[in-house]
Amino acid sequence: MPQNIRALFAVSIACLLPPSLSDAATAPPLPVASSPEAMGFSSARLGSLDAEMRKAVTSGQVMGLQYVLARHGLVVSNHSYGHLSEGGGVLPDDAIFRIYSMSKPVTGVAMMILFEQGKWRLDDPVTKYLPELKGLKVFKGLDDKGQPRLEPAKRAPTMRELMSHSAGFGYGISDQDPVDRMLQEKRVLESAGLNDLVAKVAATPLLYQPGENWSYSIAVDLQGAIVERLSGQTLGQFMHDQIFAPLKMVDTGFLVSGDRADRLASVYYEDPQTHKLVEARETADHRAVQDYTKPPVMESGGGGLVSTTRDYARFAQMLANRGQLDGARILSPASVALMGVNVVPAEVRDSATGILAERLNRHVGFGLDVEVEIDARQAGSLEGDGTMSWGGAAGTWFWVDPTNDVVFVGMIQRFGRVDDIPLLARTLVYQALVDPKK
Repeated sequence: MPQNIRALFAVSIACLLPPSLSDAATAPPLPVASSPEAMGFSSARLGSLDAEMRKAVTSGQVMGLQYVLARHGLVVSNHSYGHLSEGGGVLPDDAIFRIYSMSKPVTGVAMMILFEQGKWRLDDPVTKYLPELKGLKVFKGLDDKGQPRLEPAKRAPTMRELMSHSAGFGYGISDQDPVDRMLQEKRVLESAGLNDLVAKVAATPLLYQPGENWSYSIAVDLQGAIVERLSGQTLGQFMHDQIFAPLKMVDTGFLVSGDRADRLASVYYEDPQTHKLVEARETADHRAVQDYTKPPVMESGGGGLVSTTRDYARFAQMLANRGQLDGARILSPASVALMGVNVVPAEVRDSATGILAERLNRHVGFGLDVEVEIDARQAGSLEGDGTMSWGGAAGTWFWVDPTNDVVFVGMIQRFGRVDDIPLLARTLVYQALVDPKK
């Protein structure tokens, strides 16, 4: 696997639920609509979505693909194509996927649960909860000898900035800048627990003064540390008790146990010479693929979860339902609304230069651990304003559209740029929504 791809996806990842649910059944599916037309969709037009998602598999782009589309809490379309692995079985409905950065919205919900308990406020300094981050320095370039030039941070980043990637932290998943290279050298994403991660981040300069730019970052792993300190539980146990168990997400967590490992889909990358899919296996230089049957050294809120399409659809539907599903109330409607409001100033979105900064513009912003469509039509999109979304490094993606009450979850397992599949899915879903007033 090329070095730049290894660096981009060399995140500390692990998988599934605690042993207490190792014998539980798969998550109950969302109820099914009587017909697409009853939900405002055209069956004929949805055929284009099915055809293109199937084509992604038959053309060799991905080994398998699975998606669920729901409206008003009812499944409109739900399909699986391809296989768990090359030569393996057909992709089952309960296939387990590495969701990587789709872990971030889950951590965001964990943070909002604590927010509702009055344990933190948006404009609190991060140092109130992570005192190790006091006295941060800001990277200002290299001197004539190639050494970093640093200046003191003007102030501590706020929790609002931490949850919107505008606090100034690097990530350590690329070699685009010296700060990210410093984090790579410290193996921050392979830290011996979240306290070790916080210590490494504290000893690394910020990319920019807090609030002055936007860059995808280690911020959500720092949030995982805050969840642990405020709750007195491990991140995984808190997520299990407060989110996964109430929502019956029985296949989501940080550890794949027992016979569940047989349902874990293999992850692939494209060989640059042959352009064929090659299975990514755990090696000394490729730690994004680990032995998920062993407990992780660090539970990564930024990229450590695995899940199923069915599980994550329940999580997404909870957000669409303004914080509850099947009688289980996770958040209040006001807290879900707060997550989905852009908090990154327009001037920052316009001038952002960090990792994934191209995702933001005048019409697309970032809320609390989710991307937010501010003005979808001006952004050139068909979904509704206020749509919350994000994806994962191996190609998983989801969105929650509160305007049209639409939920979509898609799962593939391939490293590299595969944005065309999620983008095409969005277009094809909404071209099929011919009667949005239903």
